[in-house]
Amino acid sequence: MARRPGAPAAYGEDFSFVSPLVKYLLFFFNMLFWVISMVMVAVGVYARLMKHAEAALACLAVDPAILLIVVGILMFLLTFCGCIGSLRENICLLQTFSLCLTVVFLLQLAAGVLGFVFSDKVRGKVSEIINNAIVHYRDDLDLQNLIDFGQKEFSCCGGISYKDWSLNMYFNCSEDNPSRERCSVPYSCCLPTPNQAVINTMCGQGMQALDYLEASKVIYTNGCIDRLVNWIHSNLFVLGGVALGLAIPQLVGILLSMILVSQIKDQIKLQLYNQQHRADPWY
Repeated sequence: MARRPGAPAAYGEDFSFVSPLVKYLLFFFNMLFWVISMVMVAVGVYARLMKHAEAALACLAVDPAILLIVVGILMFLLTFCGCIGSLRENICLLQTFSLCLTVVFLLQLAAGVLGFVFSDKVRGKVSEIINNAIVHYRDDLDLQNLIDFGQKEFSCCGGISYKDWSLNMYFNCSEDNPSRERCSVPYSCCLPTPNQAVINTMCGQGMQALDYLEASKVIYTNGCIDRLVNWIHSNLFVLGGVALGLAIPQLVGILLSMILVSQIKDQIKLQLYNQQHRADPWY
């Protein structure tokens, strides 16, 4: 049959605008992060279940396991939309995935810019978080290990100084404190001893009662905030590379989802056109 003048070129019945490469690349891209999100949630839930109930409630706001669970759940929901949307060619799910991923990317970008512009306020917030973590140091084993790791890695002690450990009820220097760790600091504040076979966990005993000069012979006296700021300044290129490494998968996911949505819409238009003109004698 002759084709009506002005009508689009005819396509075969098996023709599809949807590229299998784009479709399954987006699917496996999301599947990878979907599996990672499930592992994160599983590890976070396991860590929470292994803790005592009273300790878990006491330090809920500074619990690394909670952060792991929350991030894992959000990633799970986001990648679920991407997986099912690409596999089923569902425009609604793909647009939801693209929109959420764009919002996450913009929030990360805004956080980086605001953190640079309002560095003093960020420093104050970080100090508040560290002080809160010091208060709950003995309440949560995961948090305790995290603080000890940070103090050893950055060669620091406390937030502003080693005397910040008085914020903790066990290390407080008040006269009515019956704790055996009164006026002490954690062992992670102590200067490393060469060829030490057994860690002396009491090396920080009574260090808060000493002045900076005397304490500096045994422990790190500089606070972790200053050390962290100095580390960030000296590793800007590394942090920039990490930020770029996080941004690229997000941008790839946004791009692939937008391409797939456009292809699905073109395929729907083609199907509608074929249905409308199938009975047309000039088609």
